[in-house]
Amino acid sequence: MGAVIESRNVSKSYGPAAVLKNIDLVIEAGELTAVMGPSGSGKSTLMNVLSTIDQFSGGEVWLEGKSLLDMNKRALREFRQERMGFIFQDYNLLDALTVKENILLPLSLRKFTAREMEERLLPIVQALNIEGILDKYPNEISGGQKQRAASARAIITNPAIVFADEPTGALDSRSATQLLEQLAALNERFNTTLLMVTHDIYAASYCRRVIFLRDGMIVNELYAGDQPQKAFYDRILETVSLMGGKAR
Repeated sequence: MGAVIESRNVSKSYGPAAVLKNIDLVIEAGELTAVMGPSGSGKSTLMNVLSTIDQFSGGEVWLEGKSLLDMNKRALREFRQERMGFIFQDYNLLDALTVKENILLPLSLRKFTAREMEERLLPIVQALNIEGILDKYPNEISGGQKQRAASARAIITNPAIVFADEPTGALDSRSATQLLEQLAALNERFNTTLLMVTHDIYAASYCRRVIFLRDGMIVNELYAGDQPQKAFYDRILETVSLMGGKAR
């Protein structure tokens, strides 16, 4: 299937402070991956660099085989709009638009026809179980529903990869579980590639691979393999404990 993202010897510094140090990473198409680590380990910086939001200081990054060093600002912007999706902790929904309008916004901006938008909308909202709230506004729905709407917006463009920044951070445990189960189902049904940054062991346990950062370096990786979610949770918990982190 091929790599969606590949980084080689990537570093990032802010002045004299090195935040990322020689990161080698490959994310294959269809992978469901979490990045974990203590505060200040470089998790968000890594996501920002891989998603082209921030520039790296050294090394090289390829997106679907294209080197970022060979892409100008316009090409990067178009790639971000057309081949990437983003799920944020604070949802980033527009209050003046309905849930349906929020979800369809990326397609509207790209001049899709109404028929094309409806064809893409239905299977996604069914998978996320939000068909019943499409005509509501963000202030009329729960946090869990907002995050599922944001997830639908992120994947409706059929992106090569979805970046999720602490997607369960603002949710209660029930809403978080529902979202994680539905993201896993989306990954299974649509082969959506997702890279999630999280502090939450429970959230990470729904992924098939977990990458651990510390002091700007990858220090460990775990693969779920055939393990059920609960067994993978226990392995992640043990790894975090051995690294001296705090379990959540």
